Amino acid sequence: MPALPAPDYPADVRARLEADAKEVIARYPGARSALLPLLHLVQAEEGHVTRTGIRFCAELLDLTTAEVTAVSTFYSMYRRKASGDYQVGVCTNTLCAVMGGDAIFEDLKEYLGVGNGETTEDGAVTLEHIECNAACDFAPVVMVNWEFFDNQTPQSARELVDDLRAGRTVEPTRGAPLCTFRQTARMLAGFPDERPGAVQATGGAGPASLIGLRLAKGEVAPGRVDHVVAPRTAQAPAEEPPSGQADAQAPPGHPSSHDAPHETSASDDDHPAGPAAEEGE
Repeated sequence: MPALPAPDYPADVRARLEADAKEVIARYPGARSALLPLLHLVQAEEGHVTRTGIRFCAELLDLTTAEVTAVSTFYSMYRRKASGDYQVGVCTNTLCAVMGGDAIFEDLKEYLGVGNGETTEDGAVTLEHIECNAACDFAPVVMVNWEFFDNQTPQSARELVDDLRAGRTVEPTRGAPLCTFRQTARMLAGFPDERPGAVQATGGAGPASLIGLRLAKGEVAPGRVDHVVAPRTAQAPAEEPPSGQADAQAPPGHPSSHDAPHETSASDDDHPAGPAAEEGE
């Protein structure tokens, strides 16, 4: 067991972090609500949440170190040991996995010589498999410090980590320019990205994201000149008549099953929802 209590920060570091922490705490009606951003703040200082960082958060928020530890070990964005300047996360959730994410992850483990959650000897890259990044339309996706690198292959992922380790400039597919993990952690603590042009840099939704919207509007699907979907506001062709009513026609423009109102017990005035008798009767 490590010696307790944990050592404190050097005086100058402590003073700087306290000033930042007070700014964060002032944003919340209750001080303990600032725990998550404060954990990002101490992570930005040392690259992971140390015992010293846990002690710092506990003292400023009047919590026990056990309470802070419980939170810091619950969320996967808080690192519990020293990690690299670049957190390379390969999505291995369902769609990314079948599109090649599993192959990318296995290839990078062998190529870098590290396992899940481990860091290369030069301290540059920490590799991990991660859950869905909400970018399934660009699968398989790799993230570096939470910035997107879309439509990856084992070869492109190898080139990516080579560039990171060599210190070459790497541009995400969309979003802000890449920065180190510590810089990212400070932004997650609630402090602005002060790099020139970084805030203005963004990436709009790509064609893969917008195809559903285009089809809903009745536009031609990309690469499919013969396939047009009528918008829901247009007059839809008559549906097949209900069984046993040969001459009946569905009302024009009937909404889809997702939009159509459904008769339920709650909408039946004669038979309202809820039990009509006591239990057991």
